[in-house]
Amino acid sequence: MPEGLKTLTRYTIEEEHRHPGSSGEFSALVNVVATATKLIANQVTRGSILASRGGVEPGEGAPMVHRELDALSNDIMVTETQWTGHLSALLSEQMREVHQVPKERGHGKYLLAFDPLDGSSNIDVNLPVGTIFSVLRAEDEGFCQPGTRQVCAGFTLYGPATMLVLTTGSGVDGFTLDREIGAFVLTHPRMRIPDDTSGFAINAANERFWERPVRRYVHECLDGVDGPRGRDFNMRWVASLVADTFHILTRGGVYLYPRDTRPAVGPGRVSLLYGANPVAFIVEQAGGAASTGSERVLEVAPHDPHQRVPLIFGSRHEVERIERYHREPEAGPNFDTSLFGTRSLFRPARR
Repeated sequence: MPEGLKTLTRYTIEEEHRHPGSSGEFSALVNVVATATKLIANQVTRGSILASRGGVEPGEGAPMVHRELDALSNDIMVTETQWTGHLSALLSEQMREVHQVPKERGHGKYLLAFDPLDGSSNIDVNLPVGTIFSVLRAEDEGFCQPGTRQVCAGFTLYGPATMLVLTTGSGVDGFTLDREIGAFVLTHPRMRIPDDTSGFAINAANERFWERPVRRYVHECLDGVDGPRGRDFNMRWVASLVADTFHILTRGGVYLYPRDTRPAVGPGRVSLLYGANPVAFIVEQAGGAASTGSERVLEVAPHDPHQRVPLIFGSRHEVERIERYHREPEAGPNFDTSLFGTRSLFRPARR
C-alpha cells in the first residue's frame, strides 16, 4: 500500500478517538459491514460463472443469476453482521419480516437496514451493482424512524473498482478496495456535490406517467440552449441507484425516480429505509439535497419497514428547482406531446 493511504480500520479508530467515551462498538460494526461487502464483491465478480453451472434452463440464466446473487448477498450480510453482538435486528429488501438477532448473540444497541444487491438485474449485462446500508439506534419504534436519526449510512459500488462511500454525519468519505492488502483505503476524502449541474438521470420510458412538474423540468432541460434554461443538459439512466449516486458525488447531477400516475406503482418505487434514507443522508452530507418532490426525504415519517417513496436528489439548486415546480404544478407550458414531440433528436445547425 502506498505510504500515506489510510485504511478504513485506521479511519474508524481515529474517528472513535474524536468522541471520548466511545465504546468502540460502532467502529467494529462499520468494519464488519465493510467485510461483508468485500465478500459480496467476490461473489459479484463470479456472476457469469454461476450462470454456466449445470441445471440452468435455456433462457433462464440471467434471471437465475441475479436471484441467486440477491439471496446470497443477503445471507452474507446477515451472517457476517449478526454475530458481533452490536445489532438487535436487521431489515433487508430481501426479507419480508424484520430479522431479530438471536438472544445468544446479545442484544446490541444498533439496527441495520440494507439492500444487499441494488441493481442486481444489471448483473447479466455486466453493469455496476452495489450494497446500500443504514444504521439506526435501537429504539422503541424499531426501524420506523425518520432518516434524520441515522447514525451512519453508506454504500459499496461493485464496478471496475470496489468503492465504499460512508458518512457518520460529519461529511462523506470514499474508500477503494485495495485487493493486494484486502483492505479499503481512503481515496476520496470529503466528497462534495457541486450546487449546479448540466446532467440528470431519469428513465425516459416512463415519461407518459410523470406528473406535470417533472415533465416540465425534463422538457426544459432537453430544450437546452434554445430553451428557458439557456444551456444544454446531458441525460442518462443506468438503472442502478448506487451507480448514479456515485456519479453524482464525483461529477454532480440530479437523479429523478419520481412519483407517477400509475395506481399499481403507488407513491414511489424506492425503498425509504434501505434506499432513499441512506442515499439522502450521504447526499446532504456532501452538500446536495434529497426530496420526494414535496418534502425532504430525511423528514418523511415511516409507517412501514418496506415503505416506498419518490426520490429526487443531487445538486442542490436543481433539486430546489424541482421542488418549486411541485409547489406550482400548473405553471409552465402544456405538455400535449411526447418527450421529444415532433422535434428531431438532432438539432439543425445554427446559422
